[in-house]
Amino acid sequence: MQIGDRYDVDVTAIAHGGHCIARHEGQVIFVRHAIPGERVTVEITDITRSFARGNSVAVIDASPHRVKAPCKFATPQGCGGCDFQHMELSHQRSLKSQIISEQFRRLAKMEISVEVEEVLPTLHWRNRMEFTVSDNSRLGLFAARSAQIVEIDECMIASKEIDIQLINQRRLPKGKRVDIAITSSGSQEISIEGRENFALISEKVGEVEFSLNPLSFWQSHTAAPELLSRVVRELSTAQAGDHVFDLYGGVGLFAAALLPEIGAGGRITIIESDDNAITDAKRNFASEERVEVVHGRVEKALKKYVAANLVVLDPPRSGAGASVIEAVVSLKPRAIVYVACDPASLARDTAYLKERGFALESIRAFDLFPMTAHMECVARFIPE
Repeated sequence: MQIGDRYDVDVTAIAHGGHCIARHEGQVIFVRHAIPGERVTVEITDITRSFARGNSVAVIDASPHRVKAPCKFATPQGCGGCDFQHMELSHQRSLKSQIISEQFRRLAKMEISVEVEEVLPTLHWRNRMEFTVSDNSRLGLFAARSAQIVEIDECMIASKEIDIQLINQRRLPKGKRVDIAITSSGSQEISIEGRENFALISEKVGEVEFSLNPLSFWQSHTAAPELLSRVVRELSTAQAGDHVFDLYGGVGLFAAALLPEIGAGGRITIIESDDNAITDAKRNFASEERVEVVHGRVEKALKKYVAANLVVLDPPRSGAGASVIEAVVSLKPRAIVYVACDPASLARDTAYLKERGFALESIRAFDLFPMTAHMECVARFIPE
């Protein structure tokens, strides 16, 4: 098998990361732009000792769930941002449910079934975009598993307020990153690497207003901040007088959601390592005596605490990991609410929690990244 070879293969299943699984003469091939149940022609793009990767370049027998991708760049030669645009939306969610189940089966040794719930809108939902400037001084996105920049003049998942053609008329510095944030009020902030003279932006979730650096993390789906705040509040069952830990707390989205629940006698400790986010959190809660904002790595910062009533954590894609789970469990909370953007990391950390006496009581999943292979899960754990 060589790069560039083409084979007709049967696509059998979906894999974590959005690729589909096929085999040729016993060799596993992870295929993009295919759907389980199809027969396709795959062109090999990458070979390792144990598997190969490739793109579906022709469909021999199409799935009934195949549709025309709404974006002209959603092709094997296009950008690497949207792996699922060629599937009808309900099937995208079905495959994401299968991915979650498979990761829990493999990493947590658990059988679970969870519906990935639809979240609207499914196009033009993304309010945060990161581009790289091409050699032609145009905005671009990276091709899949490549440093190649694909110039674009539109993006079907980006907010409609992001006018790529207009921005391309600027003198953009070649090779630099361009971050664009659209706020809940519809205003736009453009940050160009090396020219970080931006203003603070405002986001509103319900009746709560947040002031933040446009480079600080904020949920990318326009509906996500309010939806996740509500779900975290429901699953946490926070009570008056609780001491809540908001780990990887960012600018304080979940802390703000839980403040009304803990009453005058409660308190929330936000722990965050990102410099921009910690500055934002301190500003957002400057007049709130019930909120403590701690700058540091979670596993290290938790060592000075001995107890918690409730722990909420929203770690990066890599998950919390064994050392953080150990520190959380040592606080003996009555519940842990875990927000995860990667089901594999969540499943692995679920196994760690199980080993330390915490059981998965409930889990919900949301399609907060339509047209891509990603999804968001919120899980509740309680002592066994």
